[in-house]
Amino acid sequence: MPTRKRDMRGVGTGLGTTGGGIASPYITRMPRDAIGLDIGGANLKAATASGQALSIPFELWRNPDRLASELGHIRDRWPDIGVIAVTMTGELCDCFQTKRDGVRHILAAAAAAFPARAIRAWSTAGGFVSMDEANRDYMAVAAANWHALATFVGREMPSGPALLIDTGSTTTDIVPILNRMPGPVGKTDAERLRTGELVYTGVRRTPVCALLGPEVAAEWFATTHDVYVRLGLLGPNPDDRSTADGRPMTGPNAHARLARMLGGDPEITPAEETKDLADRAFVAQRQAIAAGIRRVVDRLPNWPRAVCVAGSGEFLAKSAWDDVCGANGPGVHALTDLLGPARSVAACALAVAVLGAEWRL
Repeated sequence: MPTRKRDMRGVGTGLGTTGGGIASPYITRMPRDAIGLDIGGANLKAATASGQALSIPFELWRNPDRLASELGHIRDRWPDIGVIAVTMTGELCDCFQTKRDGVRHILAAAAAAFPARAIRAWSTAGGFVSMDEANRDYMAVAAANWHALATFVGREMPSGPALLIDTGSTTTDIVPILNRMPGPVGKTDAERLRTGELVYTGVRRTPVCALLGPEVAAEWFATTHDVYVRLGLLGPNPDDRSTADGRPMTGPNAHARLARMLGGDPEITPAEETKDLADRAFVAQRQAIAAGIRRVVDRLPNWPRAVCVAGSGEFLAKSAWDDVCGANGPGVHALTDLLGPARSVAACALAVAVLGAEWRL
């Protein structure tokens, strides 16, 4: 079904009305501190309501039994904070037989790492639930971090419809915000995939073959991390070996991995061919995300008055939004500019930390 055309006259240009963005009202007025945990399949992200933040690479899918120990390092960093707010996406890892098993494992690890602390999990119902409630209604806390972030960001949105586009390493969340509150059609991953609110593509872990199909080898030779290092949109990291071939994430190695997607190798494949491949992958991702944006925007009562892009793929989210509306849309605000790089990387953890610090005072 074609997207309805919107009258964009009078569209707002700013995120919020205070001039201080998201950081000013939320990082400075906390009545107490809290630790927010965003437990994913490849990274652990943590933040405090007072504004400290960190991201730790941890492949939960490889080492589920080490989760409690890894969370213990976070506890030791902030030993005096007694309120723990949890959100997650790691329950989807295939080391768990079911999502129920994944949620229960993650909650049990959090309880083991933070004994005698007040631990709550964020629910897509729009608030925190106890550990017992989370274990019973596990689907409400599974992959709920997008909802917490939209709740946090929504407070600084203008009234009326707005949009959060959060592109991370693996997925993109497209969350409609209505009168400063999340207004999604779907709540679970399955529902959100069907509605366009979840697009399973990101800037690090997505296999290139998932984007270009029969144009390239149907092998996990390269990922989008290689694409964006090759294009200079993400920086190299020689310490990062979470790559398709286990070699460091450098420019030459990204070229080599992309060359294999073309049936070549780094010696026989010219650099311009892997550059062209990376450009085509970039376009394919933008088109996939833009298609989801159009579906979500088409259900809104009016064109969004503000748009916030977030995640390690902010540049990709903004490019997709620009493909949808061109130069005529509302101003796009990057969460990195509003929170700073460290807080932005751990934005979902920061969101649950702030919300947890306020919960039932």
